[in-house]
Amino acid sequence: MLFLLFQIGTDRYAIEAQRVVEVIPMVSLKPIPRAARGIAGLFNYRGQAVPALDLSELTTGQPATERLSTRILIVRTRASAEPTPLLGLIAEHATTVLRKEPSDFIQPGLPPGSVPYLGPILMDEHGVIQWIQEQKLLPEELQRLLFAPAAAATNAPN
Repeated sequence: MLFLLFQIGTDRYAIEAQRVVEVIPMVSLKPIPRAARGIAGLFNYRGQAVPALDLSELTTGQPATERLSTRILIVRTRASAEPTPLLGLIAEHATTVLRKEPSDFIQPGLPPGSVPYLGPILMDEHGVIQWIQEQKLLPEELQRLLFAPAAAATNAPN
């Protein structure tokens, strides 16, 4: 299985590459007033408004540093054959891929606590890589708010 590697601070993380629709450079975001922690804003992706989640802010409380290697990973919000809403994940140093089997990752031996999106770990010569389970990044209530059906938008004031 192919994984896309990125960093949050100095720590390395992986996401299943097959869940990534596209990796794009950072773009201007339209901030969302009073948005939940980690929601950095909206951006135009091929004519579609897509919310962007800053993984660094969500995980450490500090926004991602804008570097040349800071990217937006566009992912599907659910594993489904049906078209699903897209989510942009802001990630630093998102420039490397790694081929590993899921069984190469092991449970870290710590209780998952309140961070359900942190999955098993893999150790290599550079340290630890933790698997991010992107489908668990957003609580269901926030998913309902961000991905309300398009019909709801027709009720907007003129």
